[in-house]
Amino acid sequence: MSTSRISRRALAVLGSLAVSLSALAVVPAPAHADGPGVGTPYVVSVGESYISGEAGRWAGNTNQGSYKHDALGSTAYFDNDAGTGETYQRCHRSRSADIHIGGVLSKNLACSGAKTTTYTSDDGYLKPGIDFFDNGSVRGQALDLQNFAKTHNVTMVEVSIGGNDFGFGDTIVACMSNWATSPSWWKNYCYDDAAVQARVSSSSVTTRRNEIAQAFANVRAAMRNAGYGDSSWTLLVRNYMSPLPRGAGIRYAETGYTRYDLGGCGIWNKDADWANDVYLSTINSTIDQARVQSGLTNTRTLNVATLLNGNRLCETGVGLLEEKGLDTWRSPGAVDQTEWVNTTRVGTTCCANSPYYIQESFHPNYWGQLALRGCVRAAWNGGAVRSGTCVQGASGLTASGEPKVVLQ
Repeated sequence: MSTSRISRRALAVLGSLAVSLSALAVVPAPAHADGPGVGTPYVVSVGESYISGEAGRWAGNTNQGSYKHDALGSTAYFDNDAGTGETYQRCHRSRSADIHIGGVLSKNLACSGAKTTTYTSDDGYLKPGIDFFDNGSVRGQALDLQNFAKTHNVTMVEVSIGGNDFGFGDTIVACMSNWATSPSWWKNYCYDDAAVQARVSSSSVTTRRNEIAQAFANVRAAMRNAGYGDSSWTLLVRNYMSPLPRGAGIRYAETGYTRYDLGGCGIWNKDADWANDVYLSTINSTIDQARVQSGLTNTRTLNVATLLNGNRLCETGVGLLEEKGLDTWRSPGAVDQTEWVNTTRVGTTCCANSPYYIQESFHPNYWGQLALRGCVRAAWNGGAVRSGTCVQGASGLTASGEPKVVLQ
């Protein structure tokens, strides 16, 4: 396949790529008039795609047909009260989202593509941020939280925010475009592009830290406005996991086109190294600095930076269903042998006349979401919320069908 052919197809798909930074059924919320400290406890999530459940429909990856790894079906992202569609289009609040930990009622208010403040995405969807925006049909997540907390006993709010403010999607587009349009003997890296470098500059980090701190403050304001004292609930701040290994850990050769066509991870090794060593660590450290800057005294932290290691996209040791000789995602051992991060679909595998969305790319899939769910459950700790670092446990699944994890 020629470089020019790859280039045309890559740019056609990547131009529209906006990577938006479930075994258990969601228990529907009962009709009641509880409130602060009254009634059945709830846990609530706010933030963006890495917490809304984006890509949670798909268990592992395959290029042989969606039916082989469709764990949740076409209603995967239906979250309205009637279960007939999305409350806000393309928020992709999956039934496998990590907030649905079981044993306590839950509400997912996160939205795929969200930033700290509400904005309209390039494809025309209004993305509610963690603010008090209200245009009569779409409300900011802080306002939705405030309204929900007035009539429900919210005891923990989990938040994941900041990746889209740091331009995660645009960075992925740049890295994959540079790979697709440069030969192996004259690599065009993305990590040294001016626009990419600007996202991790000291001035950018300061701006992002202020924005994220304000988002945390808005969550506190929402809960105070709903009648809660700061000590009556906990903010669980979750950081970001690595979706792709460093270059040496990618199982496809840097030359040729299998890394792009087969694996959906067209990126140069040096860029993969930078993404793990600099970009991810910058985002995660900024989030923690923002937590401190916000002044909230009722926070706990959930570190999941390495949770997916060993099952990341294109990582050595795991593979597509067909590469591992597995028929479907239900095949014995599939959870341990396949990827927990959704592939980037290109060409004929996405997206017209298929059930896939480009925005699902590079997100924890069904297995990844359920692993995160185990982490959140452990952090919830029966209501005595605690901090910790969550990593993979033993192989196989728990009795409830989730990957085994350990909160350290």
